[in-house]
Amino acid sequence: MLVQQTKAEFLKLWRVPAFSATSLLLPLVFYSFIGIGQASQVMQGGVRFGAYFLASMAVYAVANVMIFSFGISVATERGMKMDLLMRATPLPPLIYLLSRCITAVVFAGLTLVVLFPFAYIAGDVRLDASVWLTLAYRVLLGSIPFIALGFAIGYLSGPSSAVAVINLIYLPMAFASGLFFPKQLLPQIIQNISPYLPLYRFGQLGWNAIGYPTSESVTTDWLYLAGYGVVFFAIAVWAYRREESRKFS
Repeated sequence: MLVQQTKAEFLKLWRVPAFSATSLLLPLVFYSFIGIGQASQVMQGGVRFGAYFLASMAVYAVANVMIFSFGISVATERGMKMDLLMRATPLPPLIYLLSRCITAVVFAGLTLVVLFPFAYIAGDVRLDASVWLTLAYRVLLGSIPFIALGFAIGYLSGPSSAVAVINLIYLPMAFASGLFFPKQLLPQIIQNISPYLPLYRFGQLGWNAIGYPTSESVTTDWLYLAGYGVVFFAIAVWAYRREESRKFS
């Protein structure tokens, strides 16, 4: 059941160009506009900007898939009463949830499969094989809290407002976390806030993987992300139970 439902979830997202094409191509567009022109610029620790921005876009792309695939699709399906239909099927809720998680991870992996060669060719990013692998597994594993954030947004917002809510939360947080420009270039008030943002901690894992000096240890960043994950999952579970109680009690 898990295999069949995962195939169905993957095809459902793949056949929506607004999601699949955007998820795969938008990081390349950002890298083209911002990363390529300054790719050879040397930053702290001797890291070139092309590699730094590759790590930033890997974090951005993967978190983007997690938040948008869950946030928008959950809100949309709630509006279409798909949750009522799924309740009437013999499919266990856990299988349904796992299939969506696996699909999101696969899509996130596809964004890296597209982004890494592009940065290698267009940005002349040259990293050891172990560095490529470290960057990939860190951004995939570190994206788990954002699955919960996507679920929470999907259950707390309506089908017509989910896109606006996600953009209002995600894009400002991405800029404030230093994913598009190094933290040192941001206004001082944003620099003071950014260490407490989940995307900043996620970004630190990526920057550290390519050798860029980070403010704290990798263990600290993992602990921050784990804490955010607990909070986001608690909110998602509360929102889900509230929805279930409202519809089925």
